[in-house]
Amino acid sequence: MPNLKDLKNRIESVKNTRKITKAMQMVAAAKLRRAQDAAEASRPYTERFNSVLGALASAKGSETGGPILLVGTGKDQTHLLIVMTAERGLCGGFNSNIARLAKSHANKLIEQGKTVKIVTVGKKGRDVIKRDLSEHFIDHVDLSEIKSIRYTDAVAISKTVLDRFNAKEFDVATLFYSKFVNVVTQIPTQQQIIPANFGESEEPSASAPQLSYEYEPTEEEILADLLPRGVGTQIFAALLENGASEQGARMSAMDNATRNAGDMIDKLTIQYNRSRQAVITNELIEIISGAEAL
Repeated sequence: MPNLKDLKNRIESVKNTRKITKAMQMVAAAKLRRAQDAAEASRPYTERFNSVLGALASAKGSETGGPILLVGTGKDQTHLLIVMTAERGLCGGFNSNIARLAKSHANKLIEQGKTVKIVTVGKKGRDVIKRDLSEHFIDHVDLSEIKSIRYTDAVAISKTVLDRFNAKEFDVATLFYSKFVNVVTQIPTQQQIIPANFGESEEPSASAPQLSYEYEPTEEEILADLLPRGVGTQIFAALLENGASEQGARMSAMDNATRNAGDMIDKLTIQYNRSRQAVITNELIEIISGAEAL
């Protein structure tokens, strides 16, 4: 049985830990509101932007000589995986879930004989990738000094990706991030961004008016200008989703840690009281026994 001093020190240590986790939970809650608002505000623009590009792409995507960002290189051999995680830990399974999804996809491609190249955004993802898939790791984007994600940060990442694509370093690029749903739910997501994939276009209902659009300049010129911006837009939306997911996961993890620390303090306090009671009882027995011996 541990002595009273050890138990008391352990209780104080757990109390100090609980103070830290409680403070981190409050900080994450404050940051979550701003990050959630930013992520939700970006969704209508991103969805509408993709809808417009999807409508243009549906008409031009199958034509010969279309924009290379839309039709691709014609090959499917070299894949670039852009793995986005957090710069910091203590956010539950947020980082590990994204890294696990990326590793699973990479291993499937490797089994199929594909060439895999990995670029990481976020220190935690880099650590996991370099440990398990170091031979496929080619670059890292450091955002540790950036307090608030801006569109210019996404443009810098997209420029690096587009430069590699123009240099014919890969054929397909896939983005890995976590989509924010709520504080307790963040969904690891993979999204192909090169060649551009806008999902299935919505079929107009029979009662909906049939609209005809004329584009100026031509559809090809519009796509040539907007497709690179589309890559930056998708990366920016993923960064915002990741930011909200990180804070939500950290808030939930620190709340659980605070509760667990409280439960541990209660158990240790009971153990401390029982040990103290046992010590007092032994001392009384010794006193009584000594008195009777006299």
